[in-house]
Amino acid sequence: MLGPVILAASRSDKMRRFISAAPGTKQVVDRFIAGETVDQVVPIVEDAADKGLEVTLDVVGEDITTPAQAEAARDAYLELIERLKALDLGTRAEMSVKLSMFGQALEGGHELALANVRPVVEAAVAIGTTVTLDAEDHTTLDSMFAIHEELRKDFPQTGCVIQSYLFRTEDDARRLAEAGSRVRIVKGAYKEPASVAYQDKAEIDKAYVRITRILMEGEGYPMIGSHDPRLIAIAQELGRQAGRKLDEYEFQMLYGIRSDEHIRLAAEGHRMRVYTAYGTDWYGYFMRRLAEKPANLLFFGRSILTKG
Repeated sequence: MLGPVILAASRSDKMRRFISAAPGTKQVVDRFIAGETVDQVVPIVEDAADKGLEVTLDVVGEDITTPAQAEAARDAYLELIERLKALDLGTRAEMSVKLSMFGQALEGGHELALANVRPVVEAAVAIGTTVTLDAEDHTTLDSMFAIHEELRKDFPQTGCVIQSYLFRTEDDARRLAEAGSRVRIVKGAYKEPASVAYQDKAEIDKAYVRITRILMEGEGYPMIGSHDPRLIAIAQELGRQAGRKLDEYEFQMLYGIRSDEHIRLAAEGHRMRVYTAYGTDWYGYFMRRLAEKPANLLFFGRSILTKG
């Protein structure tokens, strides 16, 4: 199994040094990670705005083992929000957060994560934007959804992510597709057991379509997270069938993936948001994405070869 091997490599300082020095590594990192600092990512937000695109910003960092590290993650997002405020970019950029970065896996993690993420959400709303809670592996979702529900009491625009490969997600989508909600649908990239998730790509895609229909026919704001041209076309058709205007849902894709498609969808009048990760822990972020789903090795490799 490649997953455990890659995950072990992500925790090895020796492998970090080896991979960081390997030919071609910088090309991969520069393509998919927007930079290490706020100063490096701000021009990317400005460039996206000039092209009619929006962004969601993810400050990468995975190995949170102490409350102090969780507070540092909170502070990194607060610094980002201050920079966006100063440049009047709040309406062009939202934030995506993983609650594991805010201490969710630590002792008393549910309360700790809620306490750390709340000031980030409050600061985001104050500059005219919002936060979306990313979905992680299935064992964390009940906590994530509970925190999402709690935050929406004061900040109803707070979004969340659901994953089509999980059996539970159709029920989650029906519950979440209410007025004022913001829900991103993705296929899911974590290695999940057959007891909780579809393992066959075709079944995952079918579930994605069913869930997208639920969101489009609901009263909330769907966010379609996919690079798959077929699923994008289906989502457009489901939006038409549901009577939605083009600004009543949006598409989201990763920074560095199918950049030409970002521009095409925006030119057609769609809201197009680019998921943009940055930070010093690019190694951990990148390796863990591979560990969650080793098939991503081929995906990233193809992306590099196609240059777009």
